Amino acid sequence: MGEENLQARYQQLPDTIRAKVEQTLADAKVALKVRIGELLADKTAAEHVVTTAGRVGAKSGEVSELTVIMPLKPDGAARLRKFFDLINGNLAGAGQVGTLHNMRFVFLDNDTKLLFATAYDGEWDPYIDDFATKIPDMMDYLFGNIEGWPGIASPR
Repeated sequence: MGEENLQARYQQLPDTIRAKVEQTLADAKVALKVRIGELLADKTAAEHVVTTAGRVGAKSGEVSELTVIMPLKPDGAARLRKFFDLINGNLAGAGQVGTLHNMRFVFLDNDTKLLFATAYDGEWDPYIDDFATKIPDMMDYLFGNIEGWPGIASPR
């Protein structure tokens, strides 16, 4: 779509919408401004509202996400790599957690930090309860390599 056509579509948006878009997206390309402006102006557009995921976090739809960066204990990254190698990356025990969609472990800053990202159904409390009751030993082994991990099955 040509720049002139986009500009014309943008100018057709209500003044209040254009003002909001300009206030927030002044440096954005006109194509993005048009898209956002049209979404704001369209009262029939499906909303994808971000809501609370319970005690912690946020969600959009029925899936919640959590991402955290944590400091590793000395040799924590090496221990975790050995564990992931041993099981060939197959965290089959996590399949026992019915609310889990996926999870990811990423080593950062020369193996001094761990990024953990996960997506799960619903709210925080049922999700974390599943881990605590269904695979506590695995959780303690994995996160026992994190500074300050209090432990689930047996505090460390």
